[in-house]
Amino acid sequence: MLPNHTSKQRLFSKKWILSMAAVVVAFSVLSACGTKKAGDATASPSPAASPAASAAVAGNPTDVLATYKEGGKITRGEFNSFINVNKMFSPQLAQYMTDPAFQQDMLKQMVTFRVLSAKADDKVKADADKQVAEQMKAITDYFGKQEGGMDKQLKDNGIELKDIESLMKMSFYTMGSMESTITDKAVQDAYNEQAAAHAFDIATVSHILISLKDAATQKDIRTKDEALARAKEVKGKLDKGGDFAALAKEYSDDPGSKDNGGTYKDADINQWVPEFKQAASTLPLNTISDPVESSFGYHVMKVESRSTKPLDDTMKTQIKSQLAEKSLTEFAEKEYPNLIQTNNLPKPEASPAPAASPAASPAASPAAK
Repeated sequence: MLPNHTSKQRLFSKKWILSMAAVVVAFSVLSACGTKKAGDATASPSPAASPAASAAVAGNPTDVLATYKEGGKITRGEFNSFINVNKMFSPQLAQYMTDPAFQQDMLKQMVTFRVLSAKADDKVKADADKQVAEQMKAITDYFGKQEGGMDKQLKDNGIELKDIESLMKMSFYTMGSMESTITDKAVQDAYNEQAAAHAFDIATVSHILISLKDAATQKDIRTKDEALARAKEVKGKLDKGGDFAALAKEYSDDPGSKDNGGTYKDADINQWVPEFKQAASTLPLNTISDPVESSFGYHVMKVESRSTKPLDDTMKTQIKSQLAEKSLTEFAEKEYPNLIQTNNLPKPEASPAPAASPAASPAASPAAK
C-alpha cells in the first residue's frame, strides 16, 4: 500500500529480463539519448512506424561494421539482430534505433559481451546453459500466448529465435564469468558499506491509515480535516487500550494490511514513502504515534521492531550481481576503447562549444547580486 515506486508489471515473471541486466541495464544504453527534450522530433516514435521492420543500420547484412582485437568482427546483420532483440523486450527503444549515440552504445555492449562471454569457463557455461534453457521456455510460453504467437513477434522484430538465445547466452556467460571473480570478502565489504548507509533497514510496523481517496477508484472520500479528525479519534481509542488489530480492521483504508492487524512484518523501510519511512525509522518502539501525514493520508502508527536485514544467501547473490555489473561497466568504459580497431557506424554529432557563462561576469548573473 505504501511503496515508494510504481507497481511491477505482471508478465510471466520478469526475472529473466533482470538476468539480462548486462544487455540493457548495466551500461545504461539510453544515457546518451535520455536528455532529449519532449519537443524533439526524435523524442517519440512516429505513430505510423512499425516496431518491427526497419533495420537500425540499412545495407548489406554481411558488411562488416566493426572489428575488434583478436580477430573479432561484427556484421551489419548481427548488429541489427542484437538491437532488435533488445527492442522486442523493450519496445521504447524503437525511437532510438537510428540515433548514432544509441548505436554506439549498443556496439559497446555487443563487443564487450562478446569479449567477456568468450572468457567463461566450462562450469559457468554449464550453469548458464541451464538458466538460458529455462528462460527461453518462459519467453516462448509467454509470447506464444500473445496475439499471433511467437512467430509474429519474431517476424515483427526481424529476428529469429536463435538470435534471442544467442543474446541470452552472451549475457549469462558474461555475468556468470564476472560473478565468479567476486570474492566472499568483497560481498561482505559491500554489505557492510550498504548496511551503514541503511540500505538494508527493516522494521515491523503496524498502522491504521485514514485516507483521503478511495484505494480502488482514487476518488476523494474525505477532506484533510476530516481525515485528521478521524485519525485522532483512532488514536484516542488506542490510548484508552483499544485493540490495534480490531481498530485497523474497522478504520484502516489500507487494503494491504487492515485484515492482518495493520502490520507489515520485517518490511524494507526504503520501499515506503518518505514521511512513513521517517516515522518508521525514528518513532519510539511500541508507542502509539500522533497522526503522521503522508501522500496517502494520515497514519496512526506503532513501530514494534527495527533491525538490519542479515547477509543471507539471497542477499549474497544480489550483492554479487551488483558487483559484477559494476565491474562490467568499468570494463566497458576502460577497456572498450582499446578493443575497437575499426568502427564504421555513424558518429554522434559533436556538442557545440558552450557559450560564455553569464556567471563569469558578476554583473550578468542575478545570483551574484
